Amino acid sequence: MSVVTRFAPSPTGKLHIGSVRTALFSWLYARRHRGEFLLRIEDTDRQRSTEEATQLIFDSMSWLGLEYNRKPVFQSQRLESYRAKASELVEAGKAYYCTCTKERLDAIRADAIAKNLKPRYDNKCRNLGLKPTTGTLYTIRFRNPMDGTVVVDDMVQGRVDYQNAELDDLIIIRTDGTPTYNFAVVVDEIDMGCTHVIRGDDHLNNTPRQINLFHAFGKPVPVFGHVPMILSPEGRKLSKRENEASVLEWRSEGYLPEAVLNYLVRLGWSHGDQELFSVKEMIENFDVKKIHRSPASLDHKKFQWINHQHMMKLSPAKAIKLAVPFFKERGIEVDDSERSQQIFEAQQSRSHTLLEFVEKSVYFFSDVKEYDEKAAAKHLTSKSKPLLAELRQSLASLPDWNSSAIHAKISEIVQEREIGFGAIAQPVRIALTGSTVSPGIDVTIELVGREIVLQRMDFAIEWIDKRSG
Repeated sequence: MSVVTRFAPSPTGKLHIGSVRTALFSWLYARRHRGEFLLRIEDTDRQRSTEEATQLIFDSMSWLGLEYNRKPVFQSQRLESYRAKASELVEAGKAYYCTCTKERLDAIRADAIAKNLKPRYDNKCRNLGLKPTTGTLYTIRFRNPMDGTVVVDDMVQGRVDYQNAELDDLIIIRTDGTPTYNFAVVVDEIDMGCTHVIRGDDHLNNTPRQINLFHAFGKPVPVFGHVPMILSPEGRKLSKRENEASVLEWRSEGYLPEAVLNYLVRLGWSHGDQELFSVKEMIENFDVKKIHRSPASLDHKKFQWINHQHMMKLSPAKAIKLAVPFFKERGIEVDDSERSQQIFEAQQSRSHTLLEFVEKSVYFFSDVKEYDEKAAAKHLTSKSKPLLAELRQSLASLPDWNSSAIHAKISEIVQEREIGFGAIAQPVRIALTGSTVSPGIDVTIELVGREIVLQRMDFAIEWIDKRSG
């Protein structure tokens, strides 16, 4: 049997990272078994579903590289199929028309709650043999078995038993002709040929109802795997409305897609003590039975560490290509020149994300508009001015413009003046970058470039004169 898995998000907001993790698990399971991974957009809720949210799903899947094997299925385009399938069940005596009003159902529910009983339909219309008539509102209900046990052999949760006596006759078609969730997904799984369904454990209680529907259609029941939710660092449930719960927020913060996948796969799944995975390694080693049953919590420090490890593996050319949009947001045009790549190499070990690399590298590509106030007050002084002037003169006539020659010249001044290296490095660093943080001063000077270095050192000397004057 060929494995077919699916990811079925609802386009009602940002794509939640918990949903993305289940998509990843489904994708890995399909790839591990050389099967198919499909995408279904569950957009029957027309009031909450939006084209913008649908596009966010496509963008997220594309960015992460979670490619699917067929065209996406939209539930909103399959309403006739759901109605036809419901009619089949009615004709087979496995579903029936119900004319109970909302007011009656609300009253039944309120009475059950008042008696501390589980709210359930009382089966009033189950055996009446009603037919739809003009002007009468009706739903279609599934005739759920009244006895016996439904067994869920879950790949993650293990065996879970449900008594049919605890399940009422669920509505499968509403009064407006739209399908309910449990009915639509069963019809979809059958038509799409899904063999394995990996989803959040909040759907576990829906599974016995769905299994009974599969049986009613005489179709094989998919193998289910219900994965636990992801919690915030504080242990609370994440919401779609929170930035930390949205995968595209991570893209805007400069995280790499392969690092996101690496981090998500380790949230509730393990392969020995291994922490870092390439996509190829994830596929080769993924075993759904190793998914933990308890919820996982976000750990931003660990996420940054994982992303940093993937940053260290990036080629300079690819890194610059990925960083270009972040530079453009700051009005800076950057190409993939050798100099740009050398700048990334200089900053690579110091940058946890692409955004951090860009923020730390702006001074290489644009003017320094201001100095860090405390740093300038400490290091750009009348005492450091002659050091800046001497180094400026030496750099202006330096035959070979490279970090080795620059380092040698600075060391020469340090020895002659009998001062610490930082006594000259820090004033120069502030003059060139605006702060006390940069790669080695010799590398920084080389990459800023002779002409700009001289201009910025001149400006720093003038700044000292104005401040002291």
